[in-house]
Amino acid sequence: MKVRKAVIPAAGYGTRFLPATKSQPKEMLTIIDKPTIQYIVEEAVAAGITDILIITNHQKASIENHFDRSLELEHFLEKKNNIKDLELIRGISEMANIYSVRQKEQKGLGHAIACAKSFVGNEPFAILLGDDVVISDYPAIKQLCDVYDKTNSSVVGVQEVSLEDTKKYGIVTPLSSNAKLTKISDMVEKPNPELAPSRLAVLGRYVLNPEIFDLLENQTPGSGGEIQLTDAIKRLIGSQEVYAYNFDGKRYDVGNKMGYLEATVDFALSREDLKEDFLELIKKKVK
Repeated sequence: MKVRKAVIPAAGYGTRFLPATKSQPKEMLTIIDKPTIQYIVEEAVAAGITDILIITNHQKASIENHFDRSLELEHFLEKKNNIKDLELIRGISEMANIYSVRQKEQKGLGHAIACAKSFVGNEPFAILLGDDVVISDYPAIKQLCDVYDKTNSSVVGVQEVSLEDTKKYGIVTPLSSNAKLTKISDMVEKPNPELAPSRLAVLGRYVLNPEIFDLLENQTPGSGGEIQLTDAIKRLIGSQEVYAYNFDGKRYDVGNKMGYLEATVDFALSREDLKEDFLELIKKKVK
């Protein structure tokens, strides 16, 4: 079965970006002129996904509004004959079938994903975490969907991190070393470096079979006292094959201040309308 649905959890408090996120969702912070969550949605759409559920909370109506139509703004732009911007904002609301549901309590990533059970139904589905923006010629989540098409098995997207950074991520135990695609025998959430089974970190991209929901419903709290998706996937490994795929692409942790700044710089330098002026600005600043 083709993967046609995606879930984007976006219900966190964004405490690493306070005070900016006191009244504005971190997912709506912009890289240049586009909210970070739009990059995530665009990646899913480029992978052929048609139905997207965003997990929000009561403070994040602006995310829902961003992907809805704005008739007043469209009318204003139409009157000004600003066709370019008119097409731009209409395109945002027409990218895919975008839905939202609210996570009523902040109980962790696993609990947020469990909120998508009725949306997903009995289908495989993609998960894209909003803190991870991945730039690749071939969308990262599409790479995982292709693996699913071949294996009919759940697959997590990984890349190698430094040993000291293993404590920040879910880390997999691969059955094959140095393989781009490998079955995994175990996963552990944020291990201390000396206990990490590998340096392959799960970096915000998954394609999972729907059986994960039964496991999430009775998953006991793990790291940080939260319901961890990693713990549920670890149990899934006990009943079916789960793969790790070392996906191609430059990944930015935009939930981290330095990652956000790096993304902003790289994206500015990649744009023809900004590159020259931005380079001149940087040269002046570093003198």
